[in-house]
Formats: sequence, structure tokens, C-alpha cells
Amino acid sequence: MKRKAVKSLVALSLMLPAAVPMHAYAAGSHETAVMEEASMLKKAHSPEEAGFSSAALKKIDRMIEKDISRGFPGAALIIIKDGMIVKEEAYGYSKIYEGAERLKKPEKMKKDTLFDLASNTKMYAVNFALQQLVAEGKIRLEDRVQTYIPEFKDQDSDVIKGKDSLRIVDILHHTAGFPADPQYHNPKVSKDLYSQDRETTIQMISRTPLSYKPGTKNVYSDVDYMLLGAIIEKVSGMRLDEYAENRLYKPLGLTRTMYNPLRNGFSEKDAAATERRGNTREGTIIFPNIRTHTLQGEVHDEKAFYSMDGVSGHAGLFSTTGDLAVLLQTMLNGGSYGQKTLFSKEAATSFLKPSALNPTYGLGWRLNGNDSMEWMFGPFASRSAFGHTGWTGTVTILDPEYNLGIVLLTNKKHTPMVKGSASFQGDLYQTGKYGSIVTAVYEAMLNQSK
Repeated sequence: MKRKAVKSLVALSLMLPAAVPMHAYAAGSHETAVMEEASMLKKAHSPEEAGFSSAALKKIDRMIEKDISRGFPGAALIIIKDGMIVKEEAYGYSKIYEGAERLKKPEKMKKDTLFDLASNTKMYAVNFALQQLVAEGKIRLEDRVQTYIPEFKDQDSDVIKGKDSLRIVDILHHTAGFPADPQYHNPKVSKDLYSQDRETTIQMISRTPLSYKPGTKNVYSDVDYMLLGAIIEKVSGMRLDEYAENRLYKPLGLTRTMYNPLRNGFSEKDAAATERRGNTREGTIIFPNIRTHTLQGEVHDEKAFYSMDGVSGHAGLFSTTGDLAVLLQTMLNGGSYGQKTLFSKEAATSFLKPSALNPTYGLGWRLNGNDSMEWMFGPFASRSAFGHTGWTGTVTILDPEYNLGIVLLTNKKHTPMVKGSASFQGDLYQTGKYGSIVTAVYEAMLNQSK
């Protein structure tokens, strides 16, 4: 909502600033577009108050607890609807291994346990920042990347060209031509692009060769969001973690969402552990300075940790279910939360425009654009649902048609690896696959009257 309209409402009453919930504008929504105050989360007196079945929600507890009894480490879940917290639970353990050895006394998961969000960083750091900068007129989606990073350009030696004309929107849609993972931290893979220094890595991003002709397909790439993070830093004059903390999280009163938690007053025990033996994949991988200890409170992602000092656009953010619920509600509200406005509804909705090549790719956000996304959204989510996942075991779902938000955070990588596979045992459990839990949430809402 525009500031002028907000001020006029405040002048008429002592209500919180008005905001239009995104669900009032969602395709296929049955809601009427009405002016409402920007919702702030409050706890529902009962799940039934928000249209859920208490009995059906207990099914989710049993599903997750069954997995934990069979070896899944832990999880935290929060469900919000119509501005109310319907359910908030923690399950299992934040740490059960020290190296390959199982702890005699595993560390219990808590509701405020910090999780390594992995690629959900892309949404709640970079996308939120870009939505803000677009709303403020400091960045335009159609602008070329060169507008902000002049050194980002085609080289004579490039086999595939196209950098000169790449726009911000191309990067966000993952159609820019970049490879999925150049592994800057590993000289055996990155070769001339090798870097374990943040400033050098940012230079290497511009030098990274394209792997396909831009605009011909969607290839999910970490490089895209490393580049977008660098653009945010150029425009704002702040490092990405400083920008996110001061412009996004502090205004919302969030105290457990940050990069590099161990440098910001938190201990290892405040966080859920990830890989048991550093980044070695049970001792099968080696590169300079590789960690071999159990990771807890340090970002798992190699490019983020080794090459970007823990602060990158593609990974590095830590948060809790409670803090993320506020960020989801802000997005559902169209950019506002209580008296704070981070970005406009117009900016928020512009980032949900699907790629012409694939309806499941928004601007960064993954969209429930067709049945191929059922593994993440389940069969009952509306076509207006969107969200993202993270490699460490995190998923966030927003469904404007139902004014619904779901956050499921797990530490599924804190398990042994499957023999002869690149997967972790935690990936094989229903909780670690997301879809069954998300489906059960919708069933608890849709079937509550039966």
C-alpha cells in the first residue's frame, strides 16, 4: 500500500497501517479485495479457530515422531493461517552425532533452535532485499547487470556469449546461462576461478563462463544469487548481512535470523547440526582447508563458507520457525507487518511472475505452476502457492489463496550417507521429502469439517 493511503488511515483511526493481503489478489482466490490492517501474528486459541482439525494436526506429530524413532534426527514446524499461529512444534534432536559417533545424550531440538536455511537464504535475504530496493526505485528488474557491475561482460575468449545483455530478471528466473555449481572453493573443479577469499570470489563470478545460451532454458544456479547478492551490496553500500539485518530483520523485531551466528552471540548448541564430518561426505571429498568436524552453527554450503566468508546471496542465512513465520506473514500481507513496511504489494507480486520457459520458476520463488511441483507443495495447494527449499532440509510454503504459511525445518543431513550414493539417509524419510508433511497440513485444514 502507498504511504499516502497508510497515513490517511492512521489519521482516521488508531489502527495499524492498512495493507492489502496478497490472497485478495491471487489468481483463483475466492476472497474479496478489502482493506485490512497489516496482520501481526498471534497464537490461535485453538486450531479450530483458524479452520484446522486438532485431531488431524496430531497426525503430523505422529508422522514426524515415527521417522525420528527410526533414525531421522529432528525437525521444527510452524503453521500460520489468517494471521494466527495454528501449530508450532519441535521434534527430535538438534545433534545426535559427534563425527561418526552417536552421542550418549543427544541434544534436544527446541522451538527456537537455529537452522541453516541453505537456499531459503535466496528468498528471505536476497529476494526480500530486492523487493525492497525495487519498491524504493533503486533497482529495476529490466536493468542490465552491467548497470550495477560494469566488469560483468563478455570476454573474447568466451565460447558462449550473452553477458552484455543479461538483465536482473534473467538472473532471477535462472535463465542467465550460468552453470549450477562452479565450486569456487575447490581448485580441482574451479581451476582458474578458484577462490577462498570473498572479494576475489565476487570478481570470479563476473568471470564465470556461461554454460548455455541465455534465455533458452531454466537452470537453477547458485551463481545467479551470488551475483544478485553482489548487486545488492553495490547499490546499498552495505555488505549483504548488514543490509539484511538493518533493513529487513531489525525493523520486524527478529533476533534469531542472521548470517554467521557463532560470530553474533550464539553458541553451537543454539543451532541444529548438519553434516557429521564437515564437508568430506564421509571422507570421500578433499580440498584446501576442508572442515572435518561436525558442522553446527556454521553454514554447510561450501561456496558460502570457504569462498564468501559465510555471507552470500545463495546460502548462509540461519533462522528459526518463529522468525520465518514473521517473514512469511510479511509476504502474505504484501510487504507489511504491523507498523513496518519493507516493500510494496506491487513489488512483492512482481516477483511471482512465472518464467515464459517454465511456469514453476518465478523471480527466485518456486511456483506451484504445474503437477511437477507436487513433491514440494503436495496435491492440495492452490496454483497461487509459492515457496522454496534448502539442501540442508528446509522448506517454506506460502499459499495466498488460503492465507496460509508453512515452515518445516529439518537437519536431515545430520545422518550417515547412503552407501554407494551421494544422498544422506535423512533424505529418504517422509519428513525429509517434505511433500507428505505439507499434504497433511492441507488435509488438516481442508478436512476439518468432516
